[in-house]
Amino acid sequence: MTLASFKSALPRDALASIVVFLVALPLCMGIAIASGMPPAKGLITGIIGGLVVGWIAGSPLQVSGPAAGLAVLVFELVRTHGIAMLGPILLLAGLLQLVAGRLRLGCWFRVTAPAVVYGMLAGIGILILLSQFHVMFDVKPQASGLDNLMAFPATLSQAIPGLGGGSALAAALLGFGTITCMFLWDKLRPQSLRFLPGALIGVTLMTAVSLWLGLGVARVEVPANLSDAIDWIQPADLFNLANPQIILAAVVLAFIASAETLLSAAAVDRMHNGPRSNLDRELSAQGVGNMLCGVLGALPMTGVIVRSSANVQAGARTRLSTIFHGAWLLAFVMVLPAVLQSIPVACLGGVLVYTGFKLVDIKAIRGLGRYGRAPVFIYAATALGIVTVDLLTGVLIGFALTLLKLAGKASRLKVSLNELGPDEAELRLTGSATFLKVPHLASVLEGIAPTTRLHVPLDKLSYVDHACMELLDDWGRAAEQQGGALLIERHGLTRRLEGRALNMRRAMA
Repeated sequence: MTLASFKSALPRDALASIVVFLVALPLCMGIAIASGMPPAKGLITGIIGGLVVGWIAGSPLQVSGPAAGLAVLVFELVRTHGIAMLGPILLLAGLLQLVAGRLRLGCWFRVTAPAVVYGMLAGIGILILLSQFHVMFDVKPQASGLDNLMAFPATLSQAIPGLGGGSALAAALLGFGTITCMFLWDKLRPQSLRFLPGALIGVTLMTAVSLWLGLGVARVEVPANLSDAIDWIQPADLFNLANPQIILAAVVLAFIASAETLLSAAAVDRMHNGPRSNLDRELSAQGVGNMLCGVLGALPMTGVIVRSSANVQAGARTRLSTIFHGAWLLAFVMVLPAVLQSIPVACLGGVLVYTGFKLVDIKAIRGLGRYGRAPVFIYAATALGIVTVDLLTGVLIGFALTLLKLAGKASRLKVSLNELGPDEAELRLTGSATFLKVPHLASVLEGIAPTTRLHVPLDKLSYVDHACMELLDDWGRAAEQQGGALLIERHGLTRRLEGRALNMRRAMA
């Protein structure tokens, strides 16, 4: 970057960084609470995402930090393995991301079927909604989505005068007030104030109300000194990385974080006309950031679309806006921790309930519906698996259904036998002849007299594999011994394959 371009971009980047900081502040703390971690852990991740990852990122305008999409996974990891093991898991996950980026595997993370991705986000959104509903009542959430759903009556009873006790009703009113403010601000905010995020407006107003009325609700616990929130990774915990369950957790975390990051980077590229993202460099940068978060005992990070879109819409030109937003987070936490300590936890729960609801994207379902019922079914099955079992199971269900769908498409073969005359016939094959269709093709060949001269044109085939060709050749050898013949016409298929190869070479040129 030249000095002149730096000076021209600096004012817009500085303004955009303030907007991103205002968006990131409540989200960092809210996502930490949803993950079962102290709010300061989310702030540390946001600071690293700005100051470190922002500097080396391959997507200059993408903002990195704690992501709602990982909150469910982190909550489960902490519940299963304890907070102390999150650091080693995150360290290994970051190392895997760094290696994947250096091996130029970034583009492969975008191969994931959209139905699985949208289903994963929807499932995570539902789980966040179910768990943070309890947080809005100052009630501790349950371990699973179904448990949270079953606990709704008990939580609601806490807010009924005479049945419950404590601050549940006041907390609930603050949480729902935050959601109402966010909704109305998104719908009615004036054009001149569009840069202000609804989450900040809602949290600020409801915090002011709670202080004015002196409500005795649970409030955010942030240490006066940020260094007190750092839990350095312990060398003894690294020996647990030999545990297969820990390795699997790190692989799952690395995959989901990478997929969310790179899908977000692709979305950010569509929002502006500046430099395109280098996915491999972005993946490596995320790996470095997550390794640092693991060492410091913070939350995992990804590239996040909400903060990134706010960055672009605020007019950011370079990576300076992302770096500055991390600096504002650090300065605010160090100088004004008392302000954070006055925020009701229920307000942050309301922010996450609203965020979880928006993750269930109805437009995405409609878009998938244009491609048939199968993508919508995969979407629903993935989300349902995540909600009823766990995140890994839901994603694996989505991948399995996608592979079954591809196998079904790849095995579509229409076989028709036409009589051309005495002892002469044509076997017409249309579609894709794979090993999955060998039984059907074999049954048709068994019904053809071995004295027949059988013509098999391949011009209507998009693909034929070795298993089907070997089956045809076996029938032909047997037929020759009894006066028949097999005449395979390959020219049509050859011309089609050559034409495709030529088109690919032209496209690459």
